[in-house]
Amino acid sequence: MSVESPNPESSPATQATTTAENTRALEGGIVTDLEGKMTYGSYLGLDQLLTAQRPVSTPEHHDEMLFIIQHQTTELWLKQLLHELSSARELLARDDLREALKRIARVKRIQDVMTQQWAVLATLTPTEYAQFRGALGNSSGFQSVQYRAVEFALGNKNEKMLGVFRDHPANLALLTAEWEKPTLYDEFLRFAARRGLPIPAEILDRDVREPYRMTPELVPAIREIYQDPSRYWDLYEACEDLVDLEDNFQFWRFRHLKTVARTIGMKVGTGGSSGVGFLQRALDLTFFPELYAVRTEIGS
Repeated sequence: MSVESPNPESSPATQATTTAENTRALEGGIVTDLEGKMTYGSYLGLDQLLTAQRPVSTPEHHDEMLFIIQHQTTELWLKQLLHELSSARELLARDDLREALKRIARVKRIQDVMTQQWAVLATLTPTEYAQFRGALGNSSGFQSVQYRAVEFALGNKNEKMLGVFRDHPANLALLTAEWEKPTLYDEFLRFAARRGLPIPAEILDRDVREPYRMTPELVPAIREIYQDPSRYWDLYEACEDLVDLEDNFQFWRFRHLKTVARTIGMKVGTGGSSGVGFLQRALDLTFFPELYAVRTEIGS
């Protein structure tokens, strides 16, 4: 007795595909009458967000849209970085290290995304960029107040940078407030001191408006954490997370440098900086010097 094969044309799956014609019917519960209701677009402010890309080249160059969106996206992520770093500092001040590390973990993920974004801008060739670069005037990433605020939050404070924003009161207020706050590292070291680590008084009492500088006397306290991780596991984990954060920041700086180099070579930046040379010197800046210095002493 033979078994007949089912007719594929009459199978339920085939019938559903044929009937739907490769479309998906709307479910009955989906709200389609949106008058007077909060919508996806209104919640996200898309009318404002998606009309904020205004190329200035004449005639408008195709690649200027990419240039604008790349930098606007970076600014949105910088805003989120500031949000997370500010919260992490507040949590450390309240002795909530576990929740602070959750914030730092998110910061590291955002840094990964920001670094990967340079690969998109790197598709802009020197010839393409040259066709609209002149229309940018003196606008430059050097003038990003949020980038400066992130650097301040991490320890690279520079009072002279406040003068760049003297003609924009809101930006000046934002950066001044960040200049006057303890850095993320300050709050971590204060927390470590409350846990009984021998943090030098000169660090705990330092003027937080000054850039953080290497303090050799702090290294023994950091070494104590690394030599007894089972006792100080949460502090040990925090130190490594901070190193991750700085490494990520340096990767971002390096990708920025290489993208600029491949796009404009050794030209002067639109904002008047030396361009690649200026970015190269930023790689020598550090946020948490003792966390790197201690590695020389571990095991010695």
